[in-house]
Amino acid sequence: MPRVSYSPIFLASTLSLCFAASFSSLVGFGAQQPNSSIAIEDGAKPHSSTSNRDNLGTDARSEQGLRLDVELALVNVTVTDPYGHVVTGLDPKDFRVYEDNIEQEVLTFSSEDVPISIGVVFDFSGSMADKIGKAREAALEFFKTADPQDEFFLVSFNERAELARPFTNSIEDLQSSLMLTAPKGRTALLDAIYLGLRQMSGAHHAKRALLILSDGGDNHSRYTQNDVKRLVKEADTEIYAIGVFEPLGYRSRTPEELYGPSLLSEVTEMTGGRVFAVDNMNELPDIATKIGLELRNQYVLGYRPSNKARDARWRKIKIKLRPPKGLPPLRAYSKTGYYAPNH
Repeated sequence: MPRVSYSPIFLASTLSLCFAASFSSLVGFGAQQPNSSIAIEDGAKPHSSTSNRDNLGTDARSEQGLRLDVELALVNVTVTDPYGHVVTGLDPKDFRVYEDNIEQEVLTFSSEDVPISIGVVFDFSGSMADKIGKAREAALEFFKTADPQDEFFLVSFNERAELARPFTNSIEDLQSSLMLTAPKGRTALLDAIYLGLRQMSGAHHAKRALLILSDGGDNHSRYTQNDVKRLVKEADTEIYAIGVFEPLGYRSRTPEELYGPSLLSEVTEMTGGRVFAVDNMNELPDIATKIGLELRNQYVLGYRPSNKARDARWRKIKIKLRPPKGLPPLRAYSKTGYYAPNH
């Protein structure tokens, strides 16, 4: 029976997909053997574990990796137990990857913590006025989970979305931008998400994530839900949200406010992320910390798609688990699919 230790942390898993075409590099892949112990962690940075069961590996460093003259898909996966605790220490044999219901062979495997490009999308609309203090505190706690090589940008929005701070490694600059903006006006949430995803084109790291802090709803965007969902499917970016929602009976009766929570859920789940709904404002900082740590406790699976067609069609992805005996049922969170290349 594997060694298992329990500690409290909420985790959701994420799956991001990128292609390494001819002589492209794979992230976080090396020749070490995986750690055989399985643990359910509390807040600590994950142990680094890399493996290649087909002995294709050579020594690799973050974002330089093994170079292959074949096309591989890389998939980020987070695994949790029935209580939402993150599970680390699994081996390649514990995972099964399906693309369009066809099982794929896992060729590379890693659980290394790599640098991340992160965008924070922060709601400064008038409805956040009585929540802004705790929301700022949550963002600052999230920044504390960063590694020195991580980079961040900040999108602030009310009735207009704007890039408040471009990519930077300076947490102090981000803090200043958060403190200098006052909540007012209407809510252009969809525009802000769209701007955040577009900003990722300037990211320096292969692993990318957006964190949205908002009370949900949209009443002033140029872009539609379909516009944003289309871009989400095209972008290789994991999206998480902290939803500071009013109880249903207290929400304004506009359709935008009523369906704000479901909008955030749809957008995040497409990427393998999720919404952390907050009832108690005092929980905000802890939830932000948990999301930050979740991003650092992921597995990266690499496979060569059996479907070689370059037809730009949507490919559905599903991750299934075969956990070792003695573990409770586990859940893998992952992106729902990707568009095949078209050339």
